[in-house]
Amino acid sequence: MNILLEFFVVTFRVLWAFVLAAAKWLVRPKEKSVAGQVCLITGAGSGLGRLFALEFARRRALLVLWDINTQSNEETAGMVRHIYREMAEEAAAAGAGDGEKDVLPHCNLQVYTYTCDVGKRENVYLTAERVRKEVGEVSVLVNNAGVVSGHHLLECPDELIERTMMVNCHAHFWTTKAFLPKMLEMNHGHIVTVASSLGLFSTAGVEDYCASKFGAVGFHESLSHELKAAEKDGIKTTLVCPYLVDTGMFRGCRIRKEIEPFLPPLKPEYCVKQAMRAILTDQPMICTPRLMYMVTFMKSILPFEAVVCMYRFLGADKCMYPFIAQRKQATNNNEAKNGI
Repeated sequence: MNILLEFFVVTFRVLWAFVLAAAKWLVRPKEKSVAGQVCLITGAGSGLGRLFALEFARRRALLVLWDINTQSNEETAGMVRHIYREMAEEAAAAGAGDGEKDVLPHCNLQVYTYTCDVGKRENVYLTAERVRKEVGEVSVLVNNAGVVSGHHLLECPDELIERTMMVNCHAHFWTTKAFLPKMLEMNHGHIVTVASSLGLFSTAGVEDYCASKFGAVGFHESLSHELKAAEKDGIKTTLVCPYLVDTGMFRGCRIRKEIEPFLPPLKPEYCVKQAMRAILTDQPMICTPRLMYMVTFMKSILPFEAVVCMYRFLGADKCMYPFIAQRKQATNNNEAKNGI
């Protein structure tokens, strides 16, 4: 009898979840504030990581930027400091206009940079310890760093395959293990996993990248369930799965030319703005564009041969081949230039 009662309760909750999800489509939830909170972003030196840093800076978060490239990371920090100065000047002007003297809520905001190779576990743990001592506990963790080898499986050196897995997947374990304990203690925090649509469905020629992103998605989903099981509802998680983003990472990637105008590469700024809206409204997952939800659903219910037919029609089965060819040509040119 109890199990029947629980079944009806669960059914009601499932239906209610659909109602709430539909309501969020009609009425946009209010965005939460991250002002003054410590936000750590990996891979902050370029691409999406840099744009995430700028968006969080505009919302007055205290930024901790990690990247393996010191110079590009400092360039991002310079942009963040510029945003902080502009906000401080605007606040000062507003205070002067109101006849108030102490209206500088942005003056204590700072940005900290750390050179860190997230693919190396000990490097992550040592840098995390420095962050705790020099900055404080992290409230928002954005696991964004990623690499791609750009080789067919049989042409890809084992070292590059391992590197892809370490940076795109294993690093999420190390950073989360470093900062999750305090979040659990406080029952407060937010963990963001920047994965990819290639973590939900795959394509030919980038086996290592797809495997790493599938791993990141699996890690994120399991972690989310673990937090729910522990009843730590104050710790939020957001999985970000964008379609091809025009950052240069997959330069040359092409789908069928007749389809491409309807599904062009995403502008990085659009991708990050959509992701920020999801993060600040505690949305568990965001796929951009929304068509990716349908593709994922169809891949789940269609027979494999039907998926193959669909891929071939879209030109998605070999979309990475031009990108791989360009990477191979660039590698050959560099080797020739260096006399290798």
